Amino acid sequence: MKILFITSTRIGDAVLSTGLLCELVRSHPTIDITVACGPAAAPIFAETPNLKTVLRMNKRVASLHWLDLWKKCVSIRWDIIVDLRNSPVSRMLFAKSRYFMKRNDPSQHRVQQLGSVMGLFPPPPPHLWISGEHEQAAKKLLPERDRALALGPMANWRGKEWQPEKFSELACRLTKDGGILAGAPVLILGSDGERLRAEKMASDIPWPKCINLAGKLDLLTAYAVLRRSALFIGNDSGLMHIAAASGVPTLGLFGPSREEHYGPWGEKAAWVRTCKTYDELVGQPGYDHRNTGSLMSSLSIDQVEEAVISLWCRVGRVN
Repeated sequence: MKILFITSTRIGDAVLSTGLLCELVRSHPTIDITVACGPAAAPIFAETPNLKTVLRMNKRVASLHWLDLWKKCVSIRWDIIVDLRNSPVSRMLFAKSRYFMKRNDPSQHRVQQLGSVMGLFPPPPPHLWISGEHEQAAKKLLPERDRALALGPMANWRGKEWQPEKFSELACRLTKDGGILAGAPVLILGSDGERLRAEKMASDIPWPKCINLAGKLDLLTAYAVLRRSALFIGNDSGLMHIAAASGVPTLGLFGPSREEHYGPWGEKAAWVRTCKTYDELVGQPGYDHRNTGSLMSSLSIDQVEEAVISLWCRVGRVN
């Protein structure tokens, strides 16, 4: 049985789609899976069971990347096509069964929308697969489980980023004597392009407590590290969704994005947003997500600390 799974370019959306992929693996244990996605998201599928290949779709002018995908897939008789991009190419391939994401409804959480594609209620939660090598690399970094505070202070654009000095101050509060994670190491996670900003932030957290891992881990090793951590706090980002999928208690910070649509998903996940609403932030004069600076200033350290403690108590970490 052959399955073509067409998913997102962005890491966060791709992570949220893995619940459907997990359900396909569970219900069809002998399938061969081909995943088509953007290059940034491709690494998260590397350890998927029964994976035949990951087709990296490099965006081209005039949407020619869809033509490239069609050429790679047209000679195959697919048993199931799941197209979460609702692309024309999947309608031009042979398949016994097809499932499409027909529209994007920002009033409904993305995971719920994805579940509805295959009629799954409740929707399957996101899930990533890792290898023993990823587990060993994480264990080497964090010999003790449930000790570290992990931070995701960056996002795919600046408007969604809480100020780095606030992250640093919050980390100091939570790990000081009497804090909920007293004495815990602090991990800063991010991409290679975010390494310098992470270094500046790390300089505000007492050494050797802070470990800057930005640019040093692949996505699946980061997932394994998060599984061994005690808590994750981060902006709305792909890393936030990876954290929530790992099962670590996850607090997402929101401002110019919709928490009801993209909040971290899971029983151990929560979110807190700016005092200003989404509409107030994106509707202000001069707003342009490509060059607008941080819009998270109305979210205070006290607010986030209160949300962290509430989450910590809810997941049973504090009496």
